[in-house]
Amino acid sequence: MGHGGNVIDELTTDHREVEELFGKIEALPSGHKDRKLYADQVTIELVRHSVAEEAYLYPAVREHVANGGALADKELEDHAQAERIMKDLEGCQADDPEFDRLVGTLMSEIREHVADEEGNLFPRLREACPAEALDKLGEKVRQAKRTAPTRPHPAAPDKPPMNKLLAPGTGMVDRVRDALSGRGKPG
Repeated sequence: MGHGGNVIDELTTDHREVEELFGKIEALPSGHKDRKLYADQVTIELVRHSVAEEAYLYPAVREHVANGGALADKELEDHAQAERIMKDLEGCQADDPEFDRLVGTLMSEIREHVADEEGNLFPRLREACPAEALDKLGEKVRQAKRTAPTRPHPAAPDKPPMNKLLAPGTGMVDRVRDALSGRGKPG
């Protein structure tokens, strides 16, 4: 993750990458060990993406878009629900009976969230926010994703300033844990 362009282009590209990983999960039979590998990769990407949205996108929506507070609050609720699912999924192997149910629920939740962002929130933000501000937000989002956590932390704060203060330290710990365990890497 880290593609360039304004905040909407950056986040839309993230959405396509996650959908590609969903396709890899769906292409494999139930119980196949690589479904867990792809689910871990999805979780890593979604957590980084969500942390960046919570730090920069949603505050911009609150500031620039009419009724932005309610929009941002709905998106934060979606994130909280997805994070709880990812936390449960983290403890499942591909052959666990719960795995298929959880990954299916996650895909459904994320696809609905993406459709809402791309069909409603992004067009409204693009209309309300100056292009230069969208470009600056794109760079801030890329920076946030570089230091963001890679594991779900449902109890962590999701609004500034606490989320911006805690995310880099949590992200460092998560990346060390991922490196030591090989999480998200082909075996």
